[in-house]
Amino acid sequence: MASKSIRLYNTLTQSKQPFVPLEPGVVRMYVCGPTVYHHLHVGNFRSFVIFDTLARFFEGQGFRVLRVQNFTDIDDKMIARAKELNVSVPELAERYIAQYAEDAQALAIEEPYAAPRPTEHIEEIVSHIGDLVAKGLAYPLEGDVYFRVSAFPGYGKLSHQTSEERLAGARVEVDERKEEPADFVLWKGSRPGEPNWPSPWGPGRPGWHIECSAMARCYLGDTLDIHAGGQDLIFPHHENEIAQSEGLLGHPFARYWLHAAMLTMDGAKMSKSQGNIVPLSDLRVRYRPQAIRLFLLSAHYRTPLAFREELIEGSEAALTRIENCLTRLGHLLPHAAPDDKGDQSYLEHLEHAERAFDEALSDDLNTAQAQAVLFNVVREANTLLDVDSAQSVIRQADSFLRRSLATLGITLAEDAVELGDEVERLIAEREQARRSRDFQTADRIRDDLRAKGIVLEDTPQGVRWHRG
Repeated sequence: MASKSIRLYNTLTQSKQPFVPLEPGVVRMYVCGPTVYHHLHVGNFRSFVIFDTLARFFEGQGFRVLRVQNFTDIDDKMIARAKELNVSVPELAERYIAQYAEDAQALAIEEPYAAPRPTEHIEEIVSHIGDLVAKGLAYPLEGDVYFRVSAFPGYGKLSHQTSEERLAGARVEVDERKEEPADFVLWKGSRPGEPNWPSPWGPGRPGWHIECSAMARCYLGDTLDIHAGGQDLIFPHHENEIAQSEGLLGHPFARYWLHAAMLTMDGAKMSKSQGNIVPLSDLRVRYRPQAIRLFLLSAHYRTPLAFREELIEGSEAALTRIENCLTRLGHLLPHAAPDDKGDQSYLEHLEHAERAFDEALSDDLNTAQAQAVLFNVVREANTLLDVDSAQSVIRQADSFLRRSLATLGITLAEDAVELGDEVERLIAEREQARRSRDFQTADRIRDDLRAKGIVLEDTPQGVRWHRG
């Protein structure tokens, strides 16, 4: 276990801190998921990919990770969009949850420990609100229920803003009936034609903020190790979660708050409200999902990342270089020197690279630095390893690359094995054609493979292939 060496930047303390979980060997992490009213764009997926990578890294360090990521399946946007499309809110939710699942699978985002929806946890949400009312932290108001911000002295400790700054930047519900402008809704009384559920305050539905507090508590207990999401959620969403959770329970809701910076386009945050989105489903038509994921991890997660397709093209090229390096190592291995005869000096470099890769991710999940280590190993493996290298060195280089890719969630193409088998079969056919002096067939096979992006090289050790 390496928990003492992992450091994470905590938005709450505005500093990097050693990560020490409440329960040794277990990480309880809640990630704010999507509101499923529309196609998700590539910017939405930045935080999902980042915190999936964090979970993978923890698991690689020996932790058991309980990662919960919710779907918001009822709110004002859901209702408005359902009316626009003339479908029910549940139908709308199912449509875009299915789209999310397809996109997430393509990006190799692992299924979470739980993926709760507020419509499935109304009882827990109503109970939480009722306890806040009983404690004087919330008040009913003609079918609605509001949180009384003035009753929670710690309000603002996550966003580190003054009350004036918070009011200026908040999505404050305009309702002159409220005691204070900053008070936020916990329960919304139903309007004609809207989905609703029974409650002590009349039929209605949950507010946005309360759902995460109630569901996180339901699946992960009263205190989380990590609460994560995009930087745009710091205020008001996460600030309000702290108030309604800690106000009720009297102790910290989450010990580490992690926030991913935005994906930008032309200098502005990529968002539906800006009208500058690129749906991930559209982007996947043009680029391999593995390359998109590599791109999303190419900058440190707390640094804004500019969306430019030439950057994704660069990640495509980098992915091809990695795949070709692995293919080359596979070709070298049968012809390499025995371990007692080959030059093993490269082993020390690989051991250093393995430490550097883990140290990069241990330092607040620095995926940019981890990628730099990975690409350096690829470059030097192509330069320094040949048939005179020891078989053990080639195996270790291959192992490092595969382990690093798995940690970053970069899976090799699903058809890689099948493709390799097919290419080897065609190479064998080409060799038979050349031996039979059927050069027309041999050239046709070579040209057909080149059209598919496969380049053949004739070497003293036989024919090699790589993606070109």
